[in-house]
Amino acid sequence: MKWLIASDIHGSALYCGELIKAFGREGADRLLLLGDLLYHGPRNDLPKGYAPKEVIAQLSGLKDKIFCVRGNCEAQVDQMVLPFPVMAEYCLIETADRLVFATHGHVYNTDNPPALFEGDVLLHGHTHIPAKTKVPAGWWYLNPGSVSIPKEGSPRGYLTLEKGLFLWNTLEGREYDRLAL
Repeated sequence: MKWLIASDIHGSALYCGELIKAFGREGADRLLLLGDLLYHGPRNDLPKGYAPKEVIAQLSGLKDKIFCVRGNCEAQVDQMVLPFPVMAEYCLIETADRLVFATHGHVYNTDNPPALFEGDVLLHGHTHIPAKTKVPAGWWYLNPGSVSIPKEGSPRGYLTLEKGLFLWNTLEGREYDRLAL
């Protein structure tokens, strides 16, 4: 099974559309969204193409393929307008005999990690900065960056996960990092 993993759309219909194109181009089976889907939040400027109602329509077309965790910008009203669950704090994926703990990053993060074993993965968005770091305890911290509001000069992008291989890609599909577990 191939996963496409993305975070922090923040209501941009423009970049959500690019993400959906990438999902098709990648031939992914599932789309894992790490939160902050519709609202831009009080700390961010409006992203280009800000149109939350269009994002709702775009994502609704993939409702049977989406798994999602709640970001710090999600509210109960978001669940009322989206046809797939968006309020879970985390999602667990097993791959290559490793546990992937997927969350947004505002609750569980490197400063407040869940119970992980050596080789496991803490996967979260929230910072808008791609990351691939092995922590001293032996588990990995991975971040796909942001679809619409990248920070620190990082590209707009996403991750794919297939057979224990994580690939970081720009929205245009250019691979720029990888990690095999």
